[in-house]
Amino acid sequence: MAKRIGFVGLGTMGAPMAGHLLREHGPLTVWNRTRGRALGPWGLENAIVAPEIATLGAECEIVFLCVNRTEDVRECLDGLTSGARPGTLFVDHSTIAPSAAEAMHAELAAKGFRFVDAPVTGGSMGAQKGQLTIFCGGSPSDVSEAIETMQPYTKRAERVGGPGAGQRMKMANQIAVAGSVLALCECLAFASHAGLDLVQAREMIGGGAGGSWSFENYGPKILARDWTPGFSVKNQRKDLAYCLADAATLGAAVPGVELVDSLLARLEEAGRGEETTVALFELLASGRES
Repeated sequence: MAKRIGFVGLGTMGAPMAGHLLREHGPLTVWNRTRGRALGPWGLENAIVAPEIATLGAECEIVFLCVNRTEDVRECLDGLTSGARPGTLFVDHSTIAPSAAEAMHAELAAKGFRFVDAPVTGGSMGAQKGQLTIFCGGSPSDVSEAIETMQPYTKRAERVGGPGAGQRMKMANQIAVAGSVLALCECLAFASHAGLDLVQAREMIGGGAGGSWSFENYGPKILARDWTPGFSVKNQRKDLAYCLADAATLGAAVPGVELVDSLLARLEEAGRGEETTVALFELLASGRES
C-alpha cells in the first residue's frame, strides 16, 4: 500500500516540487502558512489541503518541508509532531543552520520520529523542471526512503553523511554560488565600463574557461535588466549568514562569502532585498561598490 505523503510550504520552490509529487505518487496532502495560495499553476488543485498543520502530521507517513529559516522549520515540526505517529519520516528541504539540523535529528529521534536534512540546489527553474540536486543527511535507510519518494523532482540526490551533513554540503554549495554570482556580475560590470558589447562578452566568456551555471542562467537576466528572483538578495544573505556562522564554528576561512555578503547588504539597505542576487551587477556597474 502506498505511503500517505504530505508537503508543507508551497512557495516558489515548494509548490512545483509538490506538484511533481502529486503527479507521480497520487494523493498528496498539503499545508501552507500563507492561506489562499493559488494551487492551480502547479497542478495542485487536486491536492488535499489540510485545515491545520497538525492534521497533516497525523495523517501522513512521510512529510516534506520546504520553508525558509531555521525558526520556520522548528515551528512547523512542533505542529506536525503534535499528533504524528511514531516512525513518521520528516524530510526538510529548507536551508537552515547545520547545528540546528543536527539538533532536530536528535530531538525527533527521542520522540520516535525520523528526520532527513535534505536541502536542494537548482533554483526555481530546477524545481519547475524536476531537476534539483539534493544533499541528504541522515541514516542510510531513512535517506534511501526519502530519495525513492522525491525522485519526481530530482536530478541527483545522494546521502552525503549523517545528521546535519546535508546542510553542511549546502553551505559548501552556497559558498560556490556566491563566488560565481560575484564573478559574473564583476565580469559584466567591467565589460560595461570598458564599453564592450555585453551580449558578446557573456557569450564568449561564458562559453570558455570563465563560464559557469551563473553565466548560463543569470547572464540573460543581467542583459535584460530583469531583477526579479530567481533567488533573492534577502534569501541569499540568510544562507550566507548560516555559512559564516558555521565556518566560524569549524574554523574555516570564507573571505569570499564575507565580501559577497557585504556587497549584497548594500543592495538590501537600498531596499532591493527582494530582487535577484545578480542585481549586484548594477551596484558594480555604477561604481558605487566602495
